[in-house]
Amino acid sequence: MNERNNKPNIPGKKQGGNKPFKFNVSWMYVMLIVMLLAIFFTNSGSADKKEMGWTDFKARVEENCFSLIIINQNNGTATAKIKPEYVAQILGKDSISAIERKNPFRAHSEPTVTVTIPSSDRFLDFYDKLGEKIDAKVEYDEGHGFLWSLLLNSIPVLLLVFLWVFIMRRMSGGGGGMFSVGRTKAQIYDKSSPNSKKVTFKDVAGLSEAKQEVEEIVDFLKNPGKYTELGAKIPKGALLVGPPGTGKTLLAKAVAGEAEVPFFSLSGSDFVEMFVGVGASRVRDLFRQAKDKAPCIVFIDEIDAVGRARGRNLNMGSNDERENTLNQLLTEMDGFASNSGVIILAATNRVDILDKALLRAGRFDRQINVDLPELNERKEIFIVHLRNIKIDESVDTEFIARQTPGFSGADIANVCNEAALIAARNGKEFVQREDFMNAVDRIVGGLEKKSKVTTLEERRSIALHEAGHATLSWLLEFANPLVKVTIVPRGKALGAAWYMPEERQITTYQQLQDEMCATLGGRAAEELFIGRISTGAANDLERVTKQAYAMVVYYGMSERLPNLNYYDSSGQDWGGFTKPYSDETALLIDEEVKRIITEQYNRAKSILTENNARHKELTTVLLEKEVIYADDLEKIFGKRKWLSRSQEILQQQSIDNPDAAAAELLRNPDDIEEEKPQ
Repeated sequence: MNERNNKPNIPGKKQGGNKPFKFNVSWMYVMLIVMLLAIFFTNSGSADKKEMGWTDFKARVEENCFSLIIINQNNGTATAKIKPEYVAQILGKDSISAIERKNPFRAHSEPTVTVTIPSSDRFLDFYDKLGEKIDAKVEYDEGHGFLWSLLLNSIPVLLLVFLWVFIMRRMSGGGGGMFSVGRTKAQIYDKSSPNSKKVTFKDVAGLSEAKQEVEEIVDFLKNPGKYTELGAKIPKGALLVGPPGTGKTLLAKAVAGEAEVPFFSLSGSDFVEMFVGVGASRVRDLFRQAKDKAPCIVFIDEIDAVGRARGRNLNMGSNDERENTLNQLLTEMDGFASNSGVIILAATNRVDILDKALLRAGRFDRQINVDLPELNERKEIFIVHLRNIKIDESVDTEFIARQTPGFSGADIANVCNEAALIAARNGKEFVQREDFMNAVDRIVGGLEKKSKVTTLEERRSIALHEAGHATLSWLLEFANPLVKVTIVPRGKALGAAWYMPEERQITTYQQLQDEMCATLGGRAAEELFIGRISTGAANDLERVTKQAYAMVVYYGMSERLPNLNYYDSSGQDWGGFTKPYSDETALLIDEEVKRIITEQYNRAKSILTENNARHKELTTVLLEKEVIYADDLEKIFGKRKWLSRSQEILQQQSIDNPDAAAAELLRNPDDIEEEKPQ
């Protein structure tokens, strides 16, 4: 069968490769230039033309002042071209300079005079009488008539009118007059709208609690009697809150696919415009259309663009367009007028900066938390994203889910896509477990750069640094145990280490101390065994300083400032211009942060000094292999005394392959130690 006859018939697209005609904006500039040139060339000015009476014209003809006479028989006029030597005599002394100054493109053309002749026959009689006294030639022109002249003269005016209408239509967003700039930009989805792909709740993995709440909204719209018989009312609004990439917008798409009512979708930035009053006008138009199509759902993505708390504008006392838009939104959501049948669904990852009036009951009755997925939820998300990927039997979704703690739904989708790209790059027919391991390493740490040139002294310094982290993480009770450490440059880091954190909800003071001590192990090893420190610990020091500051200021874990918290969760701190403590307290905070870090640094040096021989042996192994795993540490330090739940599971499985064992351990991008060049 001919392959050309098997092309799919795509709806809304012309067959044969013919694209629909579409006006290009650049044409407007071309037409403007053409119009200006037409006006420029057609307007010859008055300097090179002159109207003359019949008597004066006959006298100039007798003086042989013209080189050519053109008779227009339609309008009874004659146009005569003046010889150069008579131009100043007929048109004036300044005519030549005036012609050049008026129209330089016509400076070298022969100026003309125009005269209304009594008739063609009378002019011929006069011309025949002169005979050989003159050398002017006579030509006849039929002309184009009055209609042609009118059309030719009206072209510039028509171009101006067309240009004006086109600009107005562009400003109004496609039609309806220039004032339609205040209309909403929301996209409407309903049964009749040609959606490219319908998303349902089956496509949303995990998020069981969040799906349950939005499914209730959809169920109310389908079966309102089930709730109204008991006197219940559906929430007027639901706010999806969570970190980026957790599936808030995907959940809204599922609502649009499941609900059998009109669905309005737009972004918070669609209300923002440079014109005053446009934002409030678009809000009014949005709710007007929603009321006409009620019951319906209005989804506002990234609502923090318009819902930021009022009163924080630096230009106090000025007219804030964003606040006017927010005021109109508050009125429409729950004002004097009724909005029955209109349900507002919004999403944001910055709920702390939203206005309190927007969050109150009656506007957003529910705040639905869409958090980072847990282990079982990550497994469900992987199952959804692996539907369209060709995998073999070596891929285990639970194994991959244990690899990716702290990953959002978007991160998991990126892992699956990256694994497929790696498999295709290596010429494989299926995506294997090894490809997923490499994909996680690629996303968390970056590409390996084995070609980066490092000196022997630098390699030894990096190995001592990473061995210091590994030693302390293995010996400390509450530190995250090491999974894998490498001195091969990866991304911007000269060395990297993966740890196995526990997915816990709270952290104790002892756990924070051990984590800080392990983080400072790299800098402590450099000072002890090399005798000098380097810039490679910049990332470690940044993390430790932030952690110590949080312990003192936020968690109240300080001896001299116990049980105090200086964090304003309400967000009413006026943008951080003032501090909630005095200068004396600020000095005390600095001293406490310095004390905590110094204590843990000295503790790290003490532990490394006691285990000098084993640390040196670990450094030697790392220099030889470049990449070591938990099994290598177990051979040197013995079994770890404190086992996490994940380690117990691994021991029960009795995995002998160190590569596979390292892959089984949890990896968290926030728990990677990097040695970055300065």
